[in-house]
Amino acid sequence: MGESNFVDYLKVYARSGKGGRGSTHFRREKYIPFGGPDGGDGGDGGSVILHGDRNYWTLLHLKFERHILAGHGESGSGQLSKGKDGEDKTIHVPLGTVIFDGETGEFITDISYDGQEFVLLKGGRGGKGNNHFKTSTNQAPRYAQPGEPYQERKIILQLKLLADVGLVGFPNAGKSTLLSVVSAAKPKIADYPFTTLEPSLGIVNVRDGHSFVMADIPGIIEGASEGKGLGIRFLRHIERNSVLLFLIPSDSRDIKEDYETLLNELIRYNPELADKQRILAISKSDMLDDELEQALSEDLPEDISFIFISSFSQKGIPALKDLLWKTLNDQPFHDLESIVHKPMDIHPADLEDDFDYEQDTEDYSTY
Repeated sequence: MGESNFVDYLKVYARSGKGGRGSTHFRREKYIPFGGPDGGDGGDGGSVILHGDRNYWTLLHLKFERHILAGHGESGSGQLSKGKDGEDKTIHVPLGTVIFDGETGEFITDISYDGQEFVLLKGGRGGKGNNHFKTSTNQAPRYAQPGEPYQERKIILQLKLLADVGLVGFPNAGKSTLLSVVSAAKPKIADYPFTTLEPSLGIVNVRDGHSFVMADIPGIIEGASEGKGLGIRFLRHIERNSVLLFLIPSDSRDIKEDYETLLNELIRYNPELADKQRILAISKSDMLDDELEQALSEDLPEDISFIFISSFSQKGIPALKDLLWKTLNDQPFHDLESIVHKPMDIHPADLEDDFDYEQDTEDYSTY
């Protein structure tokens, strides 16, 4: 199996540039034997800057660039010539990248929009030349400032996908199939568990040219919050989803129990996920008649909206997309009441208005 191109976790060593030394030069010309000090300032060291770039969706481009080094400032010279500033080093990262200190784990910053910049490490200032230190009593200073030292830091880059809807379910629940049906995404689909080994994103088109982004993550198993299966490696990708779509197949032994198991794993990983808006989709329900759907509905959770769908026959897919858009934008539909089962605390009148639309690596040595 080829190595995945999806990289969402990296450890990096970053170092800014040190400032250049100021010059102790003296002006010496014909007939001017004592021209006085004319040493120039040293150049400033380059900074390390994080830049949010929407054209990236993974950290793959940084996988083999684990040492980010800005340029050093050059020393000043005679005739008040300032040294050249060191070159800044800009790290382009995808939106949704969170940066932590590599040694303490302390949160540093969060890159969330295109063009956002954050100075991670400031370059050292260049030292002043001896021209700055001349006085009436010291007209020939033979000293200058050294440049400020560089800064260095080990950092962790952790990507959390930015998507509107996150698919949550056990392995082989049909998440990838659903994503391929409602969007142009082409995730790997096969009839065995853990087919999906990395997240996938798809753009779902709804009415009047509107759209939203849906994310599919690898299947969750009981104990995932403790590291079982693919563990917590991909759970962080649903932390930023506005809506969580739980997908459970209709042939499950106990749909309510499966839902509670999935929800419990999410809450154990991050208690704040309990506040996310949630929708339950019963997949693979093309073989169910009205009587079976009614029987299943009686045993489903009462605190969540649920809908019966089938990616194979397209059953309920248009209504599901409308429901997700409505939930994301808090816009009610007039035609969903007969299809979508609402929790008891939501009144049917709410639906009556018209639709508006890594990888841990070796310990990096310092330079």
